[in-house]
Amino acid sequence: MTPLISWLNATAFTLINNPVSWVEVIGFVTGAACVWGVARQKIWNWGVGILNNIAFVILFLGAGLYGETVLQIIFAAIAVYGWIKWSRGANGKAGSNDLPIRDATRAEVAVGASAIVLATAAIAYLLHAGTDSQVPIPDAFVLAASLVATYAQAKKIFQHWYVWIVIDLVSIPLYFSRGLALTGILYIGFLALCIYGLVGWNRLRTTASPVNIEMAGV
Repeated sequence: MTPLISWLNATAFTLINNPVSWVEVIGFVTGAACVWGVARQKIWNWGVGILNNIAFVILFLGAGLYGETVLQIIFAAIAVYGWIKWSRGANGKAGSNDLPIRDATRAEVAVGASAIVLATAAIAYLLHAGTDSQVPIPDAFVLAASLVATYAQAKKIFQHWYVWIVIDLVSIPLYFSRGLALTGILYIGFLALCIYGLVGWNRLRTTASPVNIEMAGV
């Protein structure tokens, strides 16, 4: 396993005077594919997302982004839930893949926003007190907000796109500041894909009909 980890952390090329590792390249490719899959309601996005989580665990651990390392592990667990949820769809039967897009309720918005604020404060404190993290607050926010966004994504709540957009706006300068240039560029792409997904999902929810299910192909 050690030779594999060593290869993954080896430099593939240099970008903006920053070395780019093979694991960062893998994270770039799988991450872009995953977000595109979500935007198009492709159920395979969850499997690709898990591969992306594994790659980013290795990458973020090496960059000292401990909050985001933990986040990727939790992401993988939520991905399993999302995969099952999307697969069973509205009728709860395996393979139906017809879960409808819906708006968040007021209660869900309140709970989600409160969870992000409280979790960010708690995680930032733990990172500051227990690790050598140099960016505890943005690291904690990305962790907390991403968990809420992923859970909402698993339930096909439309507003999860807004949360992801804010996360991307925080993540872009965060990754560049930690020398992860390719990942910073990836999150610029994520931002564009999130806007694409938001527009596409909004179009579907305002013109809801059986034909929309064709976008959710396997």
